[in-house]
Amino acid sequence: MRSMPDDLDIDLDGLTVGQVSTWVGVTVRALHHWDEIGLARPSLRTPAGYRLYTAGDLERLHRIVVYREIGLGLDKIRAVLDGSTTDVPGALRAQRAQVTERIERLHRLGAGLDRMIDAHERGLLLTVEQQAAIFGSGWNPDWPAQARRRYGDTPQWQQYAERSAARCPEEWQAVAAAVSALDLALADAMDAGVEPGGPEANRLVERHREVFAAYFPLSRRMQVCLARMYETDPAYAAHYDGIRPGFAAWFRHAVDESARAHGIDPATATWE
Repeated sequence: MRSMPDDLDIDLDGLTVGQVSTWVGVTVRALHHWDEIGLARPSLRTPAGYRLYTAGDLERLHRIVVYREIGLGLDKIRAVLDGSTTDVPGALRAQRAQVTERIERLHRLGAGLDRMIDAHERGLLLTVEQQAAIFGSGWNPDWPAQARRRYGDTPQWQQYAERSAARCPEEWQAVAAAVSALDLALADAMDAGVEPGGPEANRLVERHREVFAAYFPLSRRMQVCLARMYETDPAYAAHYDGIRPGFAAWFRHAVDESARAHGIDPATATWE
């Protein structure tokens, strides 16, 4: 409740709704509502029928505002003010417990927001040591920052960041293991003479999309673009051909054939 100016020559037993709204710091609409439900009714009326608040009314309004600010609902406020509850400390303790729980929930929300912001800015929320342990000695800890500069304004980076924010090191370990197992299965298929476009190659191409979904959803057209990059980008080509010579070209061929089987022309496929 706001303090009243000393120089105002107004009878405290004759304050209008507008004056009370200004001094108490609540809207006229709220005052009308409290009047309608009988929570805080003006005690006086002018000859013309306008309601006026007395000093006693202002004291009740002050208590309503205080209780409302600490989170009590209007029904509980009415019970406290009208004496229908004899355990006022108990009611306040219950409200205190709710406030404490809300504060803890907001702290958790704040921590989650901080982690999400960090994930959008960094990608991987892992230390350099954790990255090396999970992804192997060939992992470059600068890659996430490079990816952020290159793809940070894309929907896929946003999806990746959301997954990253929710993922612990053990979950990243599982992702890395799934990727390594897939790479080995693809390389073994190539060594075994599996032909791109055949049932086994198509099954592995579909498995690649499923495993890659740990980062973000990958459509077939996007997979074509990705496989093209695996073959043409020197860093990616070195990585995959390091697993098996010719791996990058074989995988791109397998993806292209799978795309054709689904009515997609690899030559015109674009990132979605």
